[in-house]
Amino acid sequence: MKRLCQFLLWFLVVASWGEGQTPEQGPPQSAQAPVSQDQPSQDNGNGTTRKPTRGTSKDRLFFALPNFLTLENAGHVPPLTAAEKFRVTARGSFDPVEYFWYGALAGISQAENSEPGFGQGAAGYGKRYASYFADGTIENFTTAAILPSLLHQDPRYFQMGEGGFWRRAAYAMSRIYVTRTDSGHNQFNYSEILGSAAAAGISTFTYHPRGDRNMLNAMSVWGTQVGYDTLTLVVREFWPDIRRKLRKPKSAQAP
Repeated sequence: MKRLCQFLLWFLVVASWGEGQTPEQGPPQSAQAPVSQDQPSQDNGNGTTRKPTRGTSKDRLFFALPNFLTLENAGHVPPLTAAEKFRVTARGSFDPVEYFWYGALAGISQAENSEPGFGQGAAGYGKRYASYFADGTIENFTTAAILPSLLHQDPRYFQMGEGGFWRRAAYAMSRIYVTRTDSGHNQFNYSEILGSAAAAGISTFTYHPRGDRNMLNAMSVWGTQVGYDTLTLVVREFWPDIRRKLRKPKSAQAP
């Protein structure tokens, strides 16, 4: 059960914290520019400060997992260039946290003896680790860099940020099929659907055990990946609310 622990953890956290959550209100989305954490604040000429737009962030889900392609309160933003899409995807894929995460997944897989063709012992663990790392990295690049560059689609997630839990959850889940183009229009998310299918095919028919190299398994991996990405979108939608709530006790203690 690939990444089952992550599915359950993220979904339970979102469900428990998101229900009844009242997000902080701000200016309408179309009037707000995304807050970038990549550059220092600058004076806007009227005594207040603003942060320049870069189009990505340095945010992390649960203060650990890379969340660099999620924009909060974003309206009209410039599209990412192909180089920027590859750069931010590489930054997230090879983040130090990912090495530990794939190590944990490989350990769980070995304990369950999933994909027994990999065997046991140090050699089996090494194969599982390499497999998880390759699966995640290939899927990241096909869905967030390669196809978005070729099809001129935007790999970023634009948070809704307003409304009830179920309305926002439905919006987040719909983004698995609907995305923005570089020109700002809605379009079927070919990058996600075709990219995850390509990644599933590559992983299944190349470096996974020979006994698992069949179309049925490839379709199963594809479906699992799409389901994982859908739950991740829901978490990305509600993470800013969770983050504010987690940090609220500290701010409340300030004079």
